[in-house]
Amino acid sequence: MSDKTEEQLDVESPVYETNHEVGENNVELMGMDLHNPVFFFSSLLIVIFVIGTLVFPESAKLAFDSSKAWSIAHFDWLFMVGGNLFVIFCLALILLPLGKITLGGPDAKPDFSLLSWFAMLFAAGMGIGLMFWSVAEPVGYFTNWYGTPLNTPEGTPEAARMAMGATMFHWGLHPWAIYAVVGLSLAFFAYNCNMPLTIRSTFFPLLGEKVWGGVGNVIDTLAVLATIFGLATSLGFGAQQAAGGLNFLFDIPNTINTQIAIIFGVTMVAIFSVVRGLEGGVKILSNINMSLAFALMLFVIIAGSTTLVINGVVTTLLAYAENIIPLSNWIDRDDDTFFHGWTVFYWAWWISWSPFVGMFIARISRGRTIRQFLLAVLIVPTLVTTLWMATFGGNGLEQVQQGYGQLANGITDSSLALFQMLENLPMSSVTSFLAIVLVLVFFITSSDSGSLVIDSITAGGKLDVPVTQRVFWATMEGVIAAALLFGGGADALGALQAAAITVGLPFTVVLIVMCWSLYLGLRKEYVLKQD
Repeated sequence: MSDKTEEQLDVESPVYETNHEVGENNVELMGMDLHNPVFFFSSLLIVIFVIGTLVFPESAKLAFDSSKAWSIAHFDWLFMVGGNLFVIFCLALILLPLGKITLGGPDAKPDFSLLSWFAMLFAAGMGIGLMFWSVAEPVGYFTNWYGTPLNTPEGTPEAARMAMGATMFHWGLHPWAIYAVVGLSLAFFAYNCNMPLTIRSTFFPLLGEKVWGGVGNVIDTLAVLATIFGLATSLGFGAQQAAGGLNFLFDIPNTINTQIAIIFGVTMVAIFSVVRGLEGGVKILSNINMSLAFALMLFVIIAGSTTLVINGVVTTLLAYAENIIPLSNWIDRDDDTFFHGWTVFYWAWWISWSPFVGMFIARISRGRTIRQFLLAVLIVPTLVTTLWMATFGGNGLEQVQQGYGQLANGITDSSLALFQMLENLPMSSVTSFLAIVLVLVFFITSSDSGSLVIDSITAGGKLDVPVTQRVFWATMEGVIAAALLFGGGADALGALQAAAITVGLPFTVVLIVMCWSLYLGLRKEYVLKQD
Protein backbone atom coordinates (compact mmCIF):
# COMPACT_ATOMS: atom_id res chain seq x y z
CA MET A 1 0.00 0.00 0.00
CA SER A 2 1.45 3.37 -1.00
CA ASP A 3 2.19 5.76 1.83
CA LYS A 4 1.58 8.88 -0.22
CA THR A 5 -0.49 11.54 1.43
CA GLU A 6 -4.06 12.32 0.43
CA GLU A 7 -2.89 15.54 -1.21
CA GLN A 8 -0.46 13.60 -3.38
CA LEU A 9 -2.91 10.89 -4.42
CA ASP A 10 -5.49 13.06 -6.17
CA VAL A 11 -3.26 14.22 -9.04
CA GLU A 12 -4.26 12.01 -11.96
CA SER A 13 -1.49 13.01 -14.38
CA PRO A 14 1.60 14.12 -12.48
CA VAL A 15 4.22 16.11 -14.35
CA TYR A 16 6.99 13.72 -13.26
CA GLU A 17 6.80 10.01 -12.59
CA THR A 18 8.83 8.38 -9.81
CA ASN A 19 8.82 4.99 -8.13
CA HIS A 20 9.79 6.53 -4.81
CA GLU A 21 7.29 6.07 -1.99
CA VAL A 22 6.93 8.60 0.81
CA GLY A 23 8.82 7.30 3.84
CA GLU A 24 10.25 4.24 2.10
CA ASN A 25 13.62 4.69 3.85
CA ASN A 26 12.08 5.30 7.26
CA VAL A 27 12.68 3.30 10.42
CA GLU A 28 10.48 3.16 13.49
CA LEU A 29 12.20 3.86 16.79
CA MET A 30 10.76 4.75 20.20
CA GLY A 31 7.39 5.57 18.72
CA MET A 32 8.84 7.80 15.99
CA ASP A 33 8.80 7.38 12.20
CA LEU A 34 12.29 8.52 11.16
CA HIS A 35 13.96 8.99 7.81
CA ASN A 36 17.31 7.26 7.65
CA PRO A 37 19.81 8.95 7.58
CA VAL A 38 18.39 12.53 7.58
CA PHE A 39 16.92 12.37 11.09
CA PHE A 40 19.93 10.67 12.67
CA PHE A 41 22.60 12.76 11.00
CA SER A 42 20.93 16.12 11.60
CA SER A 43 20.08 15.18 15.21
CA LEU A 44 23.67 14.09 15.84
CA LEU A 45 25.06 17.38 14.53
CA ILE A 46 22.59 19.36 16.63
CA VAL A 47 23.36 17.40 19.80
CA ILE A 48 27.12 17.87 19.25
CA PHE A 49 26.55 21.60 18.79
CA VAL A 50 24.45 21.94 21.97
CA ILE A 51 26.86 19.91 24.12
CA GLY A 52 29.90 21.73 22.74
CA THR A 53 28.29 25.15 23.34
CA LEU A 54 27.30 24.33 26.92
CA VAL A 55 30.59 22.64 27.88
CA PHE A 56 32.94 25.07 26.09
CA PRO A 57 31.12 28.44 26.00
CA GLU A 58 34.27 30.51 25.40
CA SER A 59 35.38 28.35 22.49
CA ALA A 60 31.81 28.40 21.16
CA LYS A 61 31.74 32.20 21.21
CA LEU A 62 35.05 32.33 19.35
CA ALA A 63 33.72 29.87 16.78
CA PHE A 64 30.51 31.93 16.35
CA ASP A 65 32.46 35.13 15.77
CA SER A 66 34.97 33.52 13.41
CA SER A 67 32.34 31.81 11.26
CA LYS A 68 30.32 35.02 10.99
CA ALA A 69 33.39 37.09 10.02
CA TRP A 70 34.55 34.55 7.42
CA SER A 71 31.11 34.21 5.83
CA ILE A 72 30.66 37.97 5.52
CA ALA A 73 34.19 38.67 4.31
CA HIS A 74 34.07 36.13 1.50
CA PHE A 75 30.41 35.75 0.56
CA ASP A 76 28.54 39.00 1.21
CA TRP A 77 28.12 39.22 -2.58
CA LEU A 78 26.47 35.79 -2.72
CA PHE A 79 23.78 36.75 -0.23
CA MET A 80 23.04 39.93 -2.18
CA VAL A 81 23.03 38.30 -5.61
CA GLY A 82 20.75 35.56 -4.30
CA GLY A 83 18.31 38.00 -2.70
CA ASN A 84 18.02 40.07 -5.87
CA LEU A 85 17.66 36.98 -8.05
CA PHE A 86 14.76 35.65 -5.98
CA VAL A 87 12.79 38.90 -6.31
CA ILE A 88 13.31 39.04 -10.09
CA PHE A 89 12.41 35.36 -10.46
CA CYS A 90 9.14 35.72 -8.54
CA LEU A 91 8.10 38.86 -10.40
CA ALA A 92 8.82 37.11 -13.72
CA LEU A 93 6.62 34.14 -12.77
CA ILE A 94 3.75 36.51 -11.96
CA LEU A 95 3.94 37.99 -15.45
CA LEU A 96 4.64 34.80 -17.42
CA PRO A 97 1.87 32.43 -18.61
CA LEU A 98 3.26 29.91 -16.08
CA GLY A 99 1.40 31.91 -13.43
CA LYS A 100 -1.88 30.29 -14.52
CA ILE A 101 -0.85 26.86 -13.21
CA THR A 102 -2.86 25.76 -10.17
CA LEU A 103 -1.11 24.09 -7.23
CA GLY A 104 -2.73 20.65 -7.02
CA GLY A 105 -4.19 20.64 -10.51
CA PRO A 106 -7.01 22.61 -12.17
CA ASP A 107 -9.70 21.09 -9.93
CA ALA A 108 -7.93 21.69 -6.62
CA LYS A 109 -9.72 23.91 -4.10
CA PRO A 110 -8.07 25.99 -1.33
CA ASP A 111 -8.02 24.36 2.10
CA PHE A 112 -8.23 27.64 4.04
CA SER A 113 -10.07 30.92 3.74
CA LEU A 114 -8.12 33.94 2.53
CA LEU A 115 -8.09 35.49 6.00
CA SER A 116 -6.77 32.36 7.74
CA TRP A 117 -4.27 31.85 4.93
CA PHE A 118 -2.90 35.38 5.27
CA ALA A 119 -2.81 35.11 9.06
CA MET A 120 -0.85 31.86 9.07
CA LEU A 121 1.71 32.82 6.43
CA PHE A 122 2.30 36.25 7.98
CA ALA A 123 2.59 34.99 11.57
CA ALA A 124 5.02 32.27 10.52
CA GLY A 125 7.10 34.53 8.28
CA MET A 126 7.66 37.64 10.36
CA GLY A 127 6.14 37.43 13.84
CA ILE A 128 8.79 37.88 16.49
CA GLY A 129 11.13 39.86 14.25
CA LEU A 130 8.57 42.59 13.58
CA MET A 131 7.93 42.95 17.29
CA PHE A 132 11.65 43.14 18.06
CA TRP A 133 12.86 45.47 15.32
CA SER A 134 9.87 47.65 14.35
CA VAL A 135 11.04 50.50 16.62
CA ALA A 136 14.69 49.61 17.20
CA GLU A 137 15.67 49.39 13.54
CA PRO A 138 14.47 52.75 12.14
CA VAL A 139 15.51 54.58 15.33
CA GLY A 140 18.87 52.81 15.20
CA TYR A 141 19.47 53.92 11.59
CA PHE A 142 18.41 57.48 12.34
CA THR A 143 20.73 57.79 15.36
CA ASN A 144 23.65 55.81 13.87
CA TRP A 145 23.37 53.15 16.58
CA TYR A 146 25.19 50.66 14.35
CA GLY A 147 25.83 52.28 11.00
CA THR A 148 23.55 54.26 8.70
CA PRO A 149 22.20 53.15 5.29
CA LEU A 150 24.45 54.38 2.48
CA ASN A 151 26.28 56.54 5.06
CA THR A 152 23.36 58.98 5.26
CA PRO A 153 24.20 61.69 7.87
CA GLU A 154 22.49 60.85 11.14
CA GLY A 155 19.78 63.00 12.71
CA THR A 156 18.74 64.73 9.47
CA PRO A 157 15.34 64.70 7.71
CA GLU A 158 16.97 62.60 5.00
CA ALA A 159 18.18 60.16 7.67
CA ALA A 160 14.59 59.73 8.91
CA ARG A 161 13.35 59.05 5.39
CA MET A 162 16.22 56.68 4.66
CA ALA A 163 15.68 54.89 7.97
CA MET A 164 12.13 53.93 6.99
CA GLY A 165 13.11 53.02 3.43
CA ALA A 166 15.99 50.82 4.59
CA THR A 167 13.82 49.14 7.21
CA MET A 168 11.28 48.23 4.54
CA PHE A 169 14.09 47.03 2.29
CA HIS A 170 14.90 44.43 4.93
CA TRP A 171 11.27 43.43 5.57
CA GLY A 172 9.62 43.82 2.17
CA LEU A 173 9.91 42.04 -1.16
CA HIS A 174 13.29 40.38 -0.64
CA PRO A 175 12.47 38.17 2.37
CA TRP A 176 9.09 37.23 1.00
CA ALA A 177 10.58 36.35 -2.38
CA ILE A 178 12.97 34.01 -0.58
CA TYR A 179 10.04 32.35 1.20
CA ALA A 180 8.01 32.25 -2.02
CA VAL A 181 10.70 30.41 -3.99
CA VAL A 182 10.85 27.63 -1.42
CA GLY A 183 7.11 27.53 -0.76
CA LEU A 184 6.18 27.46 -4.43
CA SER A 185 8.78 24.81 -5.24
CA LEU A 186 7.60 22.53 -2.45
CA ALA A 187 3.92 23.01 -3.25
CA PHE A 188 4.39 22.38 -6.98
CA PHE A 189 6.44 19.21 -6.66
CA ALA A 190 4.22 17.83 -3.88
CA TYR A 191 0.78 18.69 -5.26
CA ASN A 192 1.44 18.58 -9.02
CA CYS A 193 4.12 15.88 -9.17
CA ASN A 194 3.12 13.39 -6.43
CA MET A 195 6.40 13.82 -4.53
CA PRO A 196 7.17 13.99 -0.82
CA LEU A 197 6.93 17.39 0.84
CA THR A 198 10.69 17.69 1.37
CA ILE A 199 13.33 20.05 -0.01
CA ARG A 200 15.00 17.31 -2.05
CA SER A 201 11.85 16.84 -4.17
CA THR A 202 12.32 20.29 -5.69
CA PHE A 203 15.51 19.12 -7.43
CA PHE A 204 13.94 16.19 -9.32
CA PRO A 205 14.11 17.93 -12.76
CA LEU A 206 17.89 18.24 -12.32
CA LEU A 207 18.80 15.04 -10.44
CA GLY A 208 16.05 12.60 -11.37
CA GLU A 209 15.87 9.47 -9.20
CA LYS A 210 19.26 10.35 -7.66
CA VAL A 211 17.42 12.90 -5.56
CA TRP A 212 16.25 10.08 -3.25
CA GLY A 213 19.85 9.06 -2.54
CA GLY A 214 22.90 10.63 -0.94
CA VAL A 215 22.65 14.05 -2.59
CA GLY A 216 19.05 14.37 -1.45
CA ASN A 217 20.01 13.36 2.07
CA VAL A 218 22.57 16.18 2.17
CA ILE A 219 20.01 18.69 0.87
CA ASP A 220 17.39 17.73 3.45
CA THR A 221 19.95 17.70 6.27
CA LEU A 222 21.04 21.21 5.30
CA ALA A 223 17.37 22.22 5.32
CA VAL A 224 16.88 20.84 8.84
CA LEU A 225 19.96 22.64 10.15
CA ALA A 226 19.07 25.91 8.43
CA THR A 227 15.52 25.72 9.74
CA ILE A 228 16.33 24.91 13.33
CA PHE A 229 19.13 27.46 13.67
CA GLY A 230 17.19 30.18 11.87
CA LEU A 231 14.23 29.48 14.11
CA ALA A 232 16.42 29.38 17.23
CA THR A 233 17.72 32.83 16.27
CA SER A 234 14.18 34.21 16.25
CA LEU A 235 13.29 32.46 19.48
CA GLY A 236 16.38 33.99 21.06
CA PHE A 237 15.26 37.46 19.95
CA GLY A 238 11.80 36.76 21.33
CA ALA A 239 13.20 35.67 24.69
CA GLN A 240 15.37 38.78 24.88
CA GLN A 241 12.45 41.08 24.14
CA ALA A 242 10.05 39.32 26.51
CA ALA A 243 12.67 39.48 29.27
CA GLY A 244 13.27 43.15 28.48
CA GLY A 245 9.54 43.83 28.72
CA LEU A 246 9.24 42.02 32.06
CA ASN A 247 12.15 44.05 33.38
CA PHE A 248 10.60 47.25 32.05
CA LEU A 249 7.20 46.56 33.65
CA PHE A 250 7.96 44.49 36.74
CA ASP A 251 11.69 45.01 37.42
CA ILE A 252 12.40 41.32 36.82
CA PRO A 253 16.15 41.11 36.06
CA ASN A 254 16.83 40.80 32.34
CA THR A 255 19.52 38.13 32.54
CA ILE A 256 20.44 35.07 30.53
CA ASN A 257 18.76 32.96 33.21
CA THR A 258 15.50 34.91 32.79
CA GLN A 259 15.65 34.54 29.02
CA ILE A 260 16.31 30.80 29.27
CA ALA A 261 13.42 30.46 31.74
CA ILE A 262 11.14 32.18 29.22
CA ILE A 263 12.32 29.81 26.50
CA PHE A 264 11.60 26.86 28.77
CA GLY A 265 8.10 28.06 29.66
CA VAL A 266 7.11 28.92 26.12
CA THR A 267 8.54 25.65 24.80
CA MET A 268 6.27 23.76 27.20
CA VAL A 269 3.23 25.61 25.83
CA ALA A 270 4.47 25.11 22.27
CA ILE A 271 4.74 21.37 22.84
CA PHE A 272 1.12 21.28 23.96
CA SER A 273 0.07 23.25 20.91
CA VAL A 274 2.13 21.30 18.38
CA VAL A 275 0.58 18.07 19.63
CA ARG A 276 -2.78 19.47 18.50
CA GLY A 277 -1.48 19.85 14.95
CA LEU A 278 -2.07 22.39 12.17
CA GLU A 279 -5.82 22.89 12.58
CA GLY A 280 -6.09 22.59 16.35
CA GLY A 281 -2.96 24.48 17.29
CA VAL A 282 -1.12 26.56 14.69
CA LYS A 283 -4.21 27.89 12.87
CA ILE A 284 -5.89 29.01 16.10
CA LEU A 285 -2.74 30.65 17.45
CA SER A 286 -2.06 32.40 14.13
CA ASN A 287 -5.53 33.93 14.15
CA ILE A 288 -5.04 35.01 17.79
CA ASN A 289 -1.68 36.50 16.78
CA MET A 290 -3.16 38.61 14.02
CA SER A 291 -6.07 39.77 16.19
CA LEU A 292 -3.77 40.89 19.01
CA ALA A 293 -1.29 42.49 16.60
CA PHE A 294 -4.05 44.39 14.81
CA ALA A 295 -5.47 45.58 18.14
CA LEU A 296 -2.07 46.84 19.31
CA MET A 297 -1.36 48.55 15.99
CA LEU A 298 -4.79 50.18 15.92
CA PHE A 299 -4.27 51.53 19.44
CA VAL A 300 -0.90 53.03 18.53
CA ILE A 301 -2.39 54.63 15.41
CA ILE A 302 -5.18 56.25 17.44
CA ALA A 303 -3.21 57.09 20.59
CA GLY A 304 -0.17 58.31 18.71
CA SER A 305 -0.62 60.39 15.59
CA THR A 306 -3.04 59.08 12.98
CA THR A 307 -1.88 61.69 10.48
CA LEU A 308 1.73 60.67 11.12
CA VAL A 309 0.94 57.05 10.29
CA ILE A 310 -1.07 57.85 7.16
CA ASN A 311 1.66 60.12 5.84
CA GLY A 312 4.26 57.63 7.04
CA VAL A 313 2.85 54.83 4.91
CA VAL A 314 3.19 56.94 1.75
CA THR A 315 6.61 58.27 2.76
CA THR A 316 7.87 54.81 3.64
CA LEU A 317 6.72 53.28 0.36
CA LEU A 318 8.30 56.11 -1.63
CA ALA A 319 11.56 55.86 0.32
CA TYR A 320 11.54 52.10 -0.21
CA ALA A 321 10.99 52.46 -3.96
CA GLU A 322 13.67 55.15 -4.28
CA ASN A 323 16.35 53.21 -2.43
CA ILE A 324 15.67 49.56 -3.26
CA ILE A 325 18.21 49.52 -6.11
CA PRO A 326 21.05 51.37 -4.30
CA LEU A 327 20.52 49.21 -1.21
CA SER A 328 20.50 46.05 -3.36
CA ASN A 329 23.96 46.86 -4.72
CA TRP A 330 26.96 45.01 -3.27
CA ILE A 331 29.78 46.54 -5.31
CA ASP A 332 32.00 49.25 -3.78
CA ARG A 333 29.75 49.82 -0.78
CA ASP A 334 31.33 52.27 1.66
CA ASP A 335 28.82 51.67 4.44
CA ASP A 336 30.32 48.38 5.63
CA THR A 337 28.95 48.61 9.17
CA PHE A 338 25.37 48.89 7.95
CA PHE A 339 25.80 46.62 4.92
CA HIS A 340 27.38 43.72 6.80
CA GLY A 341 25.81 44.23 10.20
CA TRP A 342 22.27 44.61 8.93
CA THR A 343 21.59 43.66 5.30
CA VAL A 344 23.85 40.61 5.00
CA PHE A 345 22.63 39.36 8.38
CA TYR A 346 19.00 39.78 7.36
CA TRP A 347 19.45 38.00 4.03
CA ALA A 348 21.17 35.09 5.78
CA TRP A 349 18.45 35.02 8.43
CA TRP A 350 15.63 34.96 5.87
CA ILE A 351 17.41 32.25 3.88
CA SER A 352 17.91 30.13 6.99
CA TRP A 353 14.20 30.57 7.73
CA SER A 354 13.14 29.71 4.18
CA PRO A 355 12.78 25.91 4.52
CA PHE A 356 10.60 26.42 7.58
CA VAL A 357 8.40 29.26 6.27
CA GLY A 358 8.41 27.96 2.70
CA MET A 359 7.28 24.48 3.66
CA PHE A 360 4.67 25.85 6.03
CA ILE A 361 3.29 28.12 3.29
CA ALA A 362 3.30 25.18 0.88
CA ARG A 363 1.24 23.09 3.30
CA ILE A 364 -1.47 25.74 3.48
CA SER A 365 -1.49 26.91 -0.17
CA ARG A 366 -2.93 24.03 -2.15
CA GLY A 367 -5.58 25.16 -4.62
CA ARG A 368 -4.06 28.58 -5.37
CA THR A 369 -2.72 29.50 -8.79
CA ILE A 370 0.94 30.40 -8.98
CA ARG A 371 0.03 34.00 -9.77
CA GLN A 372 -2.34 34.17 -6.77
CA PHE A 373 0.28 32.53 -4.58
CA LEU A 374 3.05 34.94 -5.51
CA LEU A 375 0.90 38.08 -5.39
CA ALA A 376 -0.36 37.10 -1.95
CA VAL A 377 2.99 36.02 -0.56
CA LEU A 378 4.92 39.02 -1.93
CA ILE A 379 2.54 41.98 -2.05
CA VAL A 380 0.13 41.53 0.86
CA PRO A 381 2.78 41.01 3.59
CA THR A 382 4.85 43.88 2.19
CA LEU A 383 1.88 46.28 2.41
CA VAL A 384 0.94 45.09 5.91
CA THR A 385 4.57 45.42 7.02
CA THR A 386 4.66 48.97 5.62
CA LEU A 387 1.66 49.92 7.78
CA TRP A 388 3.23 48.20 10.80
CA MET A 389 6.58 49.95 10.38
CA ALA A 390 4.97 53.33 9.71
CA THR A 391 2.96 52.91 12.91
CA PHE A 392 5.62 51.71 15.34
CA GLY A 393 8.80 52.92 13.67
CA GLY A 394 7.19 56.23 12.70
CA ASN A 395 6.10 56.95 16.27
CA GLY A 396 9.53 55.96 17.57
CA LEU A 397 11.26 58.32 15.12
CA GLU A 398 8.93 61.16 16.02
CA GLN A 399 9.75 60.75 19.72
CA VAL A 400 13.47 60.88 18.92
CA GLN A 401 13.09 63.92 16.66
CA GLN A 402 10.92 65.75 19.18
CA GLY A 403 13.35 64.91 21.98
CA TYR A 404 11.06 63.25 24.51
CA GLY A 405 11.10 59.88 26.20
CA GLN A 406 13.97 57.44 26.62
CA LEU A 407 14.31 56.90 22.87
CA ALA A 408 15.53 60.50 22.58
CA ASN A 409 18.81 59.23 24.05
CA GLY A 410 19.13 56.66 21.24
CA ILE A 411 19.09 52.88 21.36
CA THR A 412 20.65 51.52 24.53
CA ASP A 413 19.00 48.09 24.47
CA SER A 414 17.27 46.96 21.27
CA SER A 415 14.94 44.64 23.20
CA LEU A 416 13.50 47.66 25.08
CA ALA A 417 12.90 50.00 22.13
CA LEU A 418 9.26 48.98 21.60
CA PHE A 419 8.42 49.39 25.28
CA GLN A 420 10.21 52.75 25.46
CA MET A 421 8.07 53.98 22.57
CA LEU A 422 4.84 52.70 24.17
CA GLU A 423 5.77 54.39 27.46
CA ASN A 424 5.02 57.78 25.92
CA LEU A 425 1.50 56.79 24.87
CA PRO A 426 -1.58 56.42 27.08
CA MET A 427 -2.16 53.15 28.97
CA SER A 428 1.48 52.20 28.53
CA SER A 429 1.37 49.46 31.16
CA VAL A 430 -1.54 47.76 29.39
CA THR A 431 -0.06 48.06 25.91
CA SER A 432 3.38 46.94 27.08
CA PHE A 433 1.85 43.90 28.72
CA LEU A 434 -0.09 43.19 25.51
CA ALA A 435 3.17 43.49 23.57
CA ILE A 436 4.82 40.91 25.85
CA VAL A 437 1.88 38.55 25.37
CA LEU A 438 2.05 39.08 21.61
CA VAL A 439 5.78 38.28 21.56
CA LEU A 440 5.13 35.09 23.50
CA VAL A 441 2.26 34.00 21.23
CA PHE A 442 4.38 34.70 18.14
CA PHE A 443 7.09 32.72 19.91
CA ILE A 444 4.77 29.73 20.31
CA THR A 445 3.44 29.98 16.75
CA SER A 446 6.93 30.01 15.26
CA SER A 447 7.98 27.03 17.36
CA ASP A 448 4.83 25.12 16.41
CA SER A 449 5.19 25.83 12.70
CA GLY A 450 8.87 24.97 12.72
CA SER A 451 8.25 21.69 14.53
CA LEU A 452 5.65 20.61 11.98
CA VAL A 453 8.02 21.43 9.13
CA ILE A 454 11.09 19.68 10.56
CA ASP A 455 8.89 16.70 11.42
CA SER A 456 7.97 16.37 7.76
CA ILE A 457 11.55 16.64 6.48
CA THR A 458 12.92 14.13 9.01
CA ALA A 459 10.04 11.74 8.31
CA GLY A 460 10.83 11.54 4.60
CA GLY A 461 8.00 13.86 3.58
CA LYS A 462 5.21 12.41 5.71
CA LEU A 463 2.75 14.97 7.00
CA ASP A 464 1.10 12.88 9.71
CA VAL A 465 4.01 12.08 12.01
CA PRO A 466 3.84 10.57 15.51
CA VAL A 467 3.25 12.96 18.41
CA THR A 468 6.53 11.88 20.00
CA GLN A 469 8.41 13.23 17.00
CA ARG A 470 6.69 16.61 17.17
CA VAL A 471 7.56 16.86 20.86
CA PHE A 472 11.21 16.01 20.14
CA TRP A 473 11.68 18.83 17.64
CA ALA A 474 9.72 21.42 19.63
CA THR A 475 12.03 20.61 22.55
CA MET A 476 15.19 20.80 20.44
CA GLU A 477 14.25 24.27 19.15
CA GLY A 478 14.07 25.58 22.71
CA VAL A 479 17.29 23.81 23.70
CA ILE A 480 19.24 25.29 20.79
CA ALA A 481 17.93 28.82 21.42
CA ALA A 482 18.95 28.50 25.08
CA ALA A 483 22.37 27.13 24.10
CA LEU A 484 22.99 30.03 21.71
CA LEU A 485 22.07 32.56 24.39
CA PHE A 486 24.26 30.80 26.93
CA GLY A 487 27.19 30.33 24.57
CA GLY A 488 27.02 33.94 23.40
CA GLY A 489 27.36 35.26 26.94
CA ALA A 490 27.24 39.04 27.04
CA ASP A 491 27.09 39.11 23.25
CA ALA A 492 24.14 36.73 22.97
CA LEU A 493 22.70 38.80 20.11
CA GLY A 494 25.95 38.39 18.18
CA ALA A 495 25.86 34.64 18.73
CA LEU A 496 22.33 34.47 17.33
CA GLN A 497 23.35 36.50 14.27
CA ALA A 498 26.46 34.39 13.71
CA ALA A 499 24.42 31.18 13.74
CA ALA A 500 21.94 32.55 11.21
CA ILE A 501 24.66 33.74 8.82
CA THR A 502 26.69 30.53 9.05
CA VAL A 503 23.82 28.17 8.27
CA GLY A 504 22.33 30.54 5.69
CA LEU A 505 25.47 30.56 3.53
CA PRO A 506 25.34 27.03 2.05
CA PHE A 507 21.57 27.17 1.74
CA THR A 508 21.82 30.26 -0.45
CA VAL A 509 23.38 28.10 -3.15
CA VAL A 510 20.62 25.50 -2.68
CA LEU A 511 17.94 28.15 -3.25
CA ILE A 512 19.59 29.57 -6.36
CA VAL A 513 19.70 26.12 -7.97
CA MET A 514 16.13 25.53 -6.78
CA CYS A 515 14.91 28.46 -8.91
CA TRP A 516 16.18 26.81 -12.09
CA SER A 517 14.77 23.43 -11.13
CA LEU A 518 11.35 24.96 -10.40
CA TYR A 519 11.34 26.77 -13.73
CA LEU A 520 12.04 23.50 -15.56
CA GLY A 521 9.19 21.80 -13.75
CA LEU A 522 6.70 24.61 -14.38
CA ARG A 523 7.65 24.83 -18.03
CA LYS A 524 7.14 21.09 -18.47
CA GLU A 525 3.68 21.23 -16.86
CA TYR A 526 2.68 24.22 -18.98
CA VAL A 527 3.77 22.49 -22.20
CA LEU A 528 1.94 19.28 -21.24
CA LYS A 529 -1.27 21.18 -20.52
CA GLN A 530 -1.01 23.02 -23.84
CA ASP A 531 -0.75 19.71 -25.68
